Amino acid sequence: MRLSDFCCFEAMVSELQAGDRDGVIVELISLLEQAGKLGKVRGVEIQKEIIKREKEASTGMGKGVAVPHVKHKAIKKVAAAIGLSRDGIDFSALDKQPVYSVILLVSPLENPDQHLQAMESVFKHLQKDKFRKFLRQCRTPEQIKDLIQEADDDPSL
Repeated sequence: MRLSDFCCFEAMVSELQAGDRDGVIVELISLLEQAGKLGKVRGVEIQKEIIKREKEASTGMGKGVAVPHVKHKAIKKVAAAIGLSRDGIDFSALDKQPVYSVILLVSPLENPDQHLQAMESVFKHLQKDKFRKFLRQCRTPEQIKDLIQEADDDPSL
């Protein structure tokens, strides 16, 4: 599965307004909701589930990135929103460093394979220093979209 298969290009923000973890989650879920990616569920329900999960175990994986995610019965197809922060956000990351790039993923509860394939794709890219560096340098949603499409086509990214 390619990143461009599930990244919602209408739910990308190059400068997050929120300055804390919960606010970022609310902001990104709102974008997915506006883009029609949440099915019949209200965004606030998804927000609560992701925040609850974050309190149990942070999805801040280190190196400036976090991947908050949730599986929900109302979600029909995996979708991701991407948000960037120039100042960094405290996500209680494993390396105790701020998070600058957030990829938020919502997946169908009934299709765990779809969730695993999407997570594998996200982590494959986020493990690469070059991809993380270029993502952090994006200044517009269009640049984020271009990077994702380029990374799908170029294994070195």
